[in-house]
Amino acid sequence: MKKARNRSQAPYNPPSSPLLIVLSGPSGVGKDAVLTRMRALGYPLEYITTVTTRRQRAKERNNLDYHFVSTERFQEMIARSELLEWANVYGNWYGVPKQPIKQALEKGRDTIVKVDVQGAANIRKILPQAVFIFLMSPSIEELITRLKQRHTESSFDLTLRIKTAEEEIKQLPLFDYLVINQQGEIDLALSDIKAIITAEKCRLTPREIVL
Repeated sequence: MKKARNRSQAPYNPPSSPLLIVLSGPSGVGKDAVLTRMRALGYPLEYITTVTTRRQRAKERNNLDYHFVSTERFQEMIARSELLEWANVYGNWYGVPKQPIKQALEKGRDTIVKVDVQGAANIRKILPQAVFIFLMSPSIEELITRLKQRHTESSFDLTLRIKTAEEEIKQLPLFDYLVINQQGEIDLALSDIKAIITAEKCRLTPREIVL
């Protein structure tokens, strides 16, 4: 009796391209905390640091939390096309440096950038193939509580941020995914983000970022 021929079959590996992940959401939902936790756990991502003219807060680290620059330097970066996008938010300029993103993607590294909702909308127009994640608290009421507990804004600025958050939530259709960041359960939000990345890696038609 003849033995069945042993046919070795090479595993099928769907095509994969590096992802550009845009993490956004209203002020106070925990975007910085999520990124800090991801770094601490060693998530294999390239983390892009935003440039801002805002004053550095007490616990913030320059060139890690933000690149803090003067208004003159920021305008110079715009003139030299060094920023992917930029916007004035609450009276301060914020921008995403272009070159670090390009270098990371060319190396095949998944890359994540944190921006406000206005910035995410701008990037969507430029790079629609990026992955857009909206981070949110379970409710607007909890978000207001978090903002008050930060004690980093004046009464006027706090009122402005709350009104802005209410408008930003209306921009959800611009995003691909919604992640809820529960108070005290940040690892659940990280688990959702990791699941999103896994799902994107399983796409039969990968996203192609051309920058």
